[in-house]
Amino acid sequence: MPRQTPKKKAYDNEAISSLKGADRVRKRPGVIFGSDGLEGCEHAVFEILSNAIDEARSGHGDKIIVTRYADRSIEVEDFGRGCPVDWNNAEQRYNWELVFCELYAGGKYGSGDGDAYEFSLGLNGLGSCATQYSSEYFDATIYRDGKKYTLHFEKGENIGGLHAEDAPRHKTGSKFRWKPDLEVFTDIAIPLEYYTDVLKRQAVVNPGVTFVLRNQAGSTFEETEFRYENGIQDYVAELAGDTALTTPVFFSTERTGRDRADKDDYRVKISVALCFSNTVNVIEHYHNSSWLEHGGSPEKAMRSALLSAIDSYLRANNKYNKNESKITWADIQDCLIFVSSNFSTQTSYENQTKKSITNKFVQEAMADFLKEQMAVYFIETPTDAVKIAEQVLINKRSREHAESQRVTIKKKLSGSLDLSNRVAKFVDCRTKDTSLRELYIVEGDSAMGAVKQSRDAEFQGIMPVRGKILNCLKADYNKIFKSEIITDLIKVMGCGVELKGVKKSKDLADFDINNLRWNKIVICTDADVDGYQIRTLILTMLYRLTPTLIEEGYVYIAESPLYEITYRDDTWYAYSNKEKDDIVNGELAGKKCSIQRSKGLGENEPDMMWLTTMNPATRRLIKVMPMDAEKTAQTFDLLLGDNLQGRKDHIAEDGHLFLELADIS
Repeated sequence: MPRQTPKKKAYDNEAISSLKGADRVRKRPGVIFGSDGLEGCEHAVFEILSNAIDEARSGHGDKIIVTRYADRSIEVEDFGRGCPVDWNNAEQRYNWELVFCELYAGGKYGSGDGDAYEFSLGLNGLGSCATQYSSEYFDATIYRDGKKYTLHFEKGENIGGLHAEDAPRHKTGSKFRWKPDLEVFTDIAIPLEYYTDVLKRQAVVNPGVTFVLRNQAGSTFEETEFRYENGIQDYVAELAGDTALTTPVFFSTERTGRDRADKDDYRVKISVALCFSNTVNVIEHYHNSSWLEHGGSPEKAMRSALLSAIDSYLRANNKYNKNESKITWADIQDCLIFVSSNFSTQTSYENQTKKSITNKFVQEAMADFLKEQMAVYFIETPTDAVKIAEQVLINKRSREHAESQRVTIKKKLSGSLDLSNRVAKFVDCRTKDTSLRELYIVEGDSAMGAVKQSRDAEFQGIMPVRGKILNCLKADYNKIFKSEIITDLIKVMGCGVELKGVKKSKDLADFDINNLRWNKIVICTDADVDGYQIRTLILTMLYRLTPTLIEEGYVYIAESPLYEITYRDDTWYAYSNKEKDDIVNGELAGKKCSIQRSKGLGENEPDMMWLTTMNPATRRLIKVMPMDAEKTAQTFDLLLGDNLQGRKDHIAEDGHLFLELADIS
């Protein structure tokens, strides 16, 4: 019975549907948490932790306990006011339903002027609900108003409703324990390092709040405590140690403004701690307690302000040498310890994972403030100013010297192609514009002569391969680098070789694609068995010594025609037997035409070579893709390597396909 093809569902009015309830998170966790893997699972933990931090920063509780259980479950406990869970007259629903079963619900949607959470880490109303929805189970224990409330959820569904019992009136706070669901996340084994890193960072930006990490090890719990009484000030002093160039300083202010003229004003609190060191360099930015791994607005503000302030000081005090170039950000960064912790009533995060912010006003306010403070700092502490200026200039001059040395050495090692160090028989092109230059690798002197006559000398260079190139797939590196053909070709390309843990020839540089002298590396060989072998050997060499050139799409193969078909004064070129048959049986059907096997490259006429092989408008180039190179290398290994049995098997299975090509007469 023939197999039934299932009918495709019609895309009509009934085809549109929406995810409901827990499925909104369970089936699309990446939308909420940024990933369905370990990173997303970690972000779910941070959502719950954020709520506890918001309570502590609002002045409710100064301790947060996080427990990492051996079964991968997590518990977060705070001593704040306790999450409201009872009946809500305004919404005509229980608050626990809003908090744990409704996305975009919470107490953080006010105007930002004296609200319950004026500067909030979690502003999107996703955290508790999204984490609950994504858990195998989720238990909530809440103390408030003289009551102990408990809730239990399984896979996003509440079991048993809200339970309440009397509790001491002074006892307040929230405790949540849950286990991330492997049906939602691909991995839930959050490493201990994640918790230590996050809790330490939160202690840094929440002065006076104690964070306790309890890690289950067998039947006991190992406890680690994080607390910075003065926040980022203490943290920068800790980073700097006793060997810093300058004493850590702390700047803070509060500004009001807007991101756009048509937007409302909002407030931002700016706090910065910094010092300079010639042994340590650390830069970290936080916004509303969230670590901005990718920075965004504060990073841009810091760079522009410090670069401007230090450059102004150097110019004003004649610290630059005559005709010396200005400092760059890299010169400052090398000796800077800088931590910023800002809070704003409105925040534009780059995405839900909160690793970068885009607030224009935050950037402008912080840049202006930091520039002003640095100018005052240089006046009030002239000794520190001199130390900073001298260290930044040392960094700058060392960088420039190192860069100059690097360029000189790389140029030398790459084999500078001047008159005194010219590679034998290499023919360069006229243009120095790398984006236009093409290198044709050809077989032998005769092919080089034909290509030389056919090329456009403005942008097409030629490198002939003299004799059979070494099989780089099987040869050891010492043997490879003794091959003059290979080392010359590497020098001509200019990019060096990419080898790890291998001693190279002293004449070859480390790989740097920025030093590649060509936009295209074109392998150009005859369309015969010998030509294919040379092509494969060159390709294998590139695959082993400069694989990035293949991965980045710089390597091409020039197709040569197999047949010349002439009819009267017109000529057609066919690159395969099929193309030949299509021409003869199609356009030239019934006409007496001449068909000749194409000659080798060395015997082709210049006009024909230009038309078929060199002219960008009419030639055929095949871009070598990474998989092509790997497959070629594997095939080459099979045919010419040490795998004798594999070669026998291949001949036995596939040899009949190539009998027509075999010379057995």
